[in-house]
Amino acid sequence: MSTGTVQYEPVIGLEIHVQLSTRTKMFCGCELSFSDPPNIHTCPTCLGLPGALPVVNEQAIHFGIMIGLALGCDIAERSLFHRKNYFYPDSPKAYQISQYDVPLCLGGHLGDVRIHRVHLEEDAAKLNHLGASGRIHGSDRSWVDFNRCGTPLVEIVSEPDIRSAEQAREWLILLRTTLRQLGVSDVDMSQGSLRCDANVSIRPAGTTELGTKTELKNMNSFAFVAKGIEAEIERQKRLLAAGEAVVQETLHFDPITGSLTPLRSKEEAHDYRYFPEPDLVPVLATEGMLAAARADLPAELPAERAARFERELGLHADTARLFAFRAELGDYFERALAAAGANGGAGLEPAELSNWIAPLTERIGSDADPARSKVTPEGLAALATMVKAREVSRDAAREVLTLMVSEGGDPRAIVEREGLGAISAEDDGLGEIVDRAIAADPDAAEKVRAGNMKAIGPLVGYVMRETKGRADGGEITRLIRERLG
Repeated sequence: MSTGTVQYEPVIGLEIHVQLSTRTKMFCGCELSFSDPPNIHTCPTCLGLPGALPVVNEQAIHFGIMIGLALGCDIAERSLFHRKNYFYPDSPKAYQISQYDVPLCLGGHLGDVRIHRVHLEEDAAKLNHLGASGRIHGSDRSWVDFNRCGTPLVEIVSEPDIRSAEQAREWLILLRTTLRQLGVSDVDMSQGSLRCDANVSIRPAGTTELGTKTELKNMNSFAFVAKGIEAEIERQKRLLAAGEAVVQETLHFDPITGSLTPLRSKEEAHDYRYFPEPDLVPVLATEGMLAAARADLPAELPAERAARFERELGLHADTARLFAFRAELGDYFERALAAAGANGGAGLEPAELSNWIAPLTERIGSDADPARSKVTPEGLAALATMVKAREVSRDAAREVLTLMVSEGGDPRAIVEREGLGAISAEDDGLGEIVDRAIAADPDAAEKVRAGNMKAIGPLVGYVMRETKGRADGGEITRLIRERLG
């Protein structure tokens, strides 16, 4: 990435807020609500009324420790809650109870990105900006829904190890999958259960000094995170190219227009006047609490699953990450792999079977769960095994897969019913069809004879049309080369 003659490197850190799936709020007994009518789940504590005292949600502490362990963090034996002071209509107490210099979890990593800290806090209320006409934007009235106020949050802060918008998107997907498998949150970005802020700066490539960072606030989809970061990188490059300075500030990214709008100058810790929460005792992480959290961790986390797919099954790194980060694809693949092994598999390699997941998702929808389709893992394994055994060509198998998506069924029965079995050179006159292809296009044949293998395409295409895709492409190529010397 360059501006003029200067090559620039993005430096990106993420701050992720995750709403925890506890039954009640962080510091009171009000039930959590995500779709109920406004202001029906409130009490003196979450409304900040005088004399009300907070009590820490034990389940939220348990979930926080689970997250820390899953991310390889050091769990603090003693952590503190602080008051983060600011005045805004969504904060009835004029402060947020959070953790500051003694958080629950420190260090750790997820994939190739280090974790700076993981801490617990409470969510703010929800502001709805509505005018008399009910319009959301450009209205003259605001309403506050305190149902969300006090919802338990975990904030996960990464180190500035991310170097591109796409890497940020992929890492967020890994984090979401990890949290979902832990069962600590539904991590639904569309409902605000997972919200992401990004700290973005650029610096000359090869240097280590950090540039001035800006913060993009509350991006609520993976696509918007990537687009917002990319837009901010380009904005900072333009500023530096024009000889202007990047100002530390908080920005809003509009995914519809692609524009960035300043919200306010970027706050520092001293702006919030942190001090220990006097109404809460320190959190002491006992051995019993750590043991309970470890017992609730899944046997294999997504990053570990990706490594296993790559190391033990020989999958390409991108495929291994896809199957691990989208657990439904990984589960389906492993069921199909088990079925292929149980049925002999004709020497079918895991990587060969994995290549059939993409054609399946193309037919059922890229975001669909293949387990909910009419194609069973056993059926896909049988189809891939038939291709490996050359009982059906790859092109014909794709046609069979399309029929399986629409009607289900056994691939062998579909091949027999539709007459899609492979044509062999010995039994079905494939050699004669190859001879006709050569005779029909002598110019291409002469080029192949002279060593130009790119010219073989029209000859192969002729045979495939004549056989309606039932011939194996590799066998056709072998026969053509054999005929032409």
